[in-house]
Amino acid sequence: MNNSKMYVISVAAELSGMHAQTLRTYDRLGLVTPARTSGGGRRYSERDIATLRKIQELSQDEGVNLAGIKAIIQLREQRDQLAAERDALLEEVHQLRRDLAQAAQNAQAARSARGGELVHVPRSTSVVMWKPRRQRER
Repeated sequence: MNNSKMYVISVAAELSGMHAQTLRTYDRLGLVTPARTSGGGRRYSERDIATLRKIQELSQDEGVNLAGIKAIIQLREQRDQLAAERDALLEEVHQLRRDLAQAAQNAQAARSARGGELVHVPRSTSVVMWKPRRQRER
């Protein structure tokens, strides 16, 4: 568990405006999944409390049934995961662009250092690197 506040079921029920048995039911249905202690006791995070409040709002104010609420929660979790993956990929793209710009600078510096002497070698040309053998001492 991290350093965020964790609440026992009675406190979580009070904070969310629900009965503790309702929280147990929602846990069994997979609508909210609190952390567990080594003894099996439920511990609700601030995020769990917010989810419980949203469940109550969707159920009572919007008239959405529990199956619909579960689908909404799953879609939100997928959206959040995809957004995190997108952010990671965007950061990777930015890093690759920085690396490419650095490589271009390095190539330009290398060309400048050599006086710009580049030799065109046709694709069909093979280049073999070799080192002459030392003659044996007699």
